[in-house]
Amino acid sequence: METAVNLSFEEMWEKIMACDRTYDGLFFTAVKTTKIYCRPSCRSRKPKKVNVEFYQERAEAEQAGYRACKRCKPEEEHSPNIGVVRETIAFLVNHHKQPLKLQDIADGVGLSSYHLERVFKEETSHTPRTYLEKVRIDKAANLLRETGLTNLQICYEVGFQSPSNFYKVFSRMKGCSPSEYRRGQLDEVE
Repeated sequence: METAVNLSFEEMWEKIMACDRTYDGLFFTAVKTTKIYCRPSCRSRKPKKVNVEFYQERAEAEQAGYRACKRCKPEEEHSPNIGVVRETIAFLVNHHKQPLKLQDIADGVGLSSYHLERVFKEETSHTPRTYLEKVRIDKAANLLRETGLTNLQICYEVGFQSPSNFYKVFSRMKGCSPSEYRRGQLDEVE
């Protein structure tokens, strides 16, 4: 089972700024100035972006000379199902462009679809399907900020099969249309 996630530096930075606990264990944030590594959800004061490194594994951070944060305790497991959740999230992030059904996700992590959905929702308060939508919208938001792709190109690039569904889900999650989101990001820069 592969649990490494394919996220850019900017995407991981967004996750730590949002204190997104659903990415805990999938990567670790190390701060060069303090020599401490944390979970993405750590509520400690956020470091300067230039002082941050990301590691896929705790052991990598420790080998690089970082110690575990005493606040978020990234070296401790908090749930017996966290491994399943990590594998599922990694699968969703790495396969978000594909048209996935619950059974495809369950097969990808080696569980029954019923058991996967129950455990995943218990741990994250999302179903695998809604979490997949969250991953796709996060990727779309990143592309809207970082590229000049059209909304339609982004829709298909992040794995949506229907533009109307893309616009509906984006509006529900971000509170605005993709075009409004892009304009808002451009206004912040100016």
